[in-house]
Amino acid sequence: MKGLATSATGAAPGYRAIALGGKEGASVTTRPQGILEVRSNEPLGDYPARLTDRLAYWAAHAPERTLVAARNPHGTWREVSYRTMLERVRSIAGALAGRRLSAEHPIMILSGNDIDHLTLTLAAMWAGIPAAPVSPAYSLVSQDHSKLRHLVELMTPGMVFAAGPEYHRAIEAAVPPGVEIVLSQGALADRLNTRFENLCAGSPQAGDAAHAGVTADTIAKFLFTSGSTKSPKAVPNTHRMLCSNQQMILQTMPFLGKEPPVLVDWLPWNHTFGGNHNVGLVIYNGGTLYIDEGKPVPAQFGRTIANLREIAPTVYFNVPKGWEDLALAMQGDPVLRSNLFSRVRLFFYAGAGLSQPVWDRLDALAKQTIGQKVRMITGLGMTETAPSAMFTTGERARAGHVGLPCPGCETKLVPIEGKLEVRFRGPHVMPGYWRALGQNAEAFDEEGYYRTGDALLPIDAAHPENGFLFDGRIAEDFKLSTGTFVSVGPLRAKIIAAGAPYVQDVVLAGLNRDTVAALLFPQPEALRRLAGGSAQTSLADAAGTPAVRRFFQELINGLYQDATGSAARISHALIATEPASLDRGEVTDKGSLNQRVVLRERAALFDALYDGQLAEAILPGIRR
Repeated sequence: MKGLATSATGAAPGYRAIALGGKEGASVTTRPQGILEVRSNEPLGDYPARLTDRLAYWAAHAPERTLVAARNPHGTWREVSYRTMLERVRSIAGALAGRRLSAEHPIMILSGNDIDHLTLTLAAMWAGIPAAPVSPAYSLVSQDHSKLRHLVELMTPGMVFAAGPEYHRAIEAAVPPGVEIVLSQGALADRLNTRFENLCAGSPQAGDAAHAGVTADTIAKFLFTSGSTKSPKAVPNTHRMLCSNQQMILQTMPFLGKEPPVLVDWLPWNHTFGGNHNVGLVIYNGGTLYIDEGKPVPAQFGRTIANLREIAPTVYFNVPKGWEDLALAMQGDPVLRSNLFSRVRLFFYAGAGLSQPVWDRLDALAKQTIGQKVRMITGLGMTETAPSAMFTTGERARAGHVGLPCPGCETKLVPIEGKLEVRFRGPHVMPGYWRALGQNAEAFDEEGYYRTGDALLPIDAAHPENGFLFDGRIAEDFKLSTGTFVSVGPLRAKIIAAGAPYVQDVVLAGLNRDTVAALLFPQPEALRRLAGGSAQTSLADAAGTPAVRRFFQELINGLYQDATGSAARISHALIATEPASLDRGEVTDKGSLNQRVVLRERAALFDALYDGQLAEAILPGIRR
């Protein structure tokens, strides 16, 4: 990673002191056909064979330190130390070892982040049995449970765990009779039931015997892709993947090893960001995780604010929507600002692009509160790479930058249809999708690099060693009837930034047509505020108000006037007043839009938009 200049105190000018990796820089080699090989000049250090080795290490060296804490029903924190966690893990592992569980019949976890979920996951790892956390939305939001049934059929679980009765309907709909059901609370009639606490009666010695057979190549967990292009796929995460990736993260953020990290974190464990990156760095570095029961949606964000007003993290992770909401909340909440900035050393975002205005607002709030900025970094990662592959540690990091490869991550950029697809190889890369031989043949190239489908662009074409920008998904791009390529990622990001805070996402159409059309998915609460409505105001009613029409008309006019060619010029736009559907696959469980499915499911709507049949359409230069 190209050098991070530091002052004598370890801080870049204007920033709170912090030690970041990347000082060794990166090397770039140009191969025939314009292929670039990019490598960190820093070698990857040693790492343990099993993630559970780090749990055992900290249980021995800091036994009373809190590993995980969660709110109990009375509002106080229930805390579990490293010593207690290891004791419970060894006992539960003994109980699991006596069952017919394996990679062929793993433990499927339906419910969200809680202490029992983490304990069972670590116990399964100790026993050499993969856990497979599933998005709770597949059980609680979906009406037909089709994705859950698909995953159950794919994984053939030997045990299914859930928090309580709210998961009964999903279990009845998707889990075959005869599969053992483990519940933290309640029981399910006419099923083989086990209460979670009963698992704690297992033999620690039997658990330790099972642990002795766990190797670096044992599958620690299965994570599922979001299904943004096809049905969700199962990604085996071996202990080698998890441990090597945590070492990559530690070398990128060396301060994690100097002061045990404290996290206040809501990110779901069925995703690699929350479950691998964040939970992993806590265990790897002997830190403490406070489980945040909130999330960046109106009904739950208040819980996040309450937690951050009480617990001061040393590093804070979030998705762009969470950062946007947090920046707005801090403007009017000095207690929140003071506590959050009191000891935080680093901010980090992932999952989507963070707009520069939000980034700048966070910098301003930090300077207002502590007199200096807190460094914000990001990177590029995915479920298949455990997850981290690239980080931005240089001073010039801005919105859209993804940086340079981590130590030990072999990176290749291959020209495809005018873009550079990034591909990865290394100990953190999956061996292949589970039970998907056909897909694996497509997933890796002839040199064993994982084909990400993501495109990157050098920040400086003459000096690619300075880092890269995210350049969208290759599969999302399309050609107009003129043969002109539309680069969806950058155009989509431009529209969202220009439409903030009222545009949440955008789907672009125009394959084999003369022009580009945009279906604008609004941020519901912001749109209702702009319309002067209430929480009960329908999106259709809000979208029809003069204030909303005026804003979106000016948005499309501005985009049209600023466009440099047909590939960036929006000729037709429409505010989406029907939310994207999880069951139809229009939206993933992460909340991101599946561009292909929206285009397919709403083909008639796009036809009507292009044909001029929609009175509510927004056309550049036309005021109604």
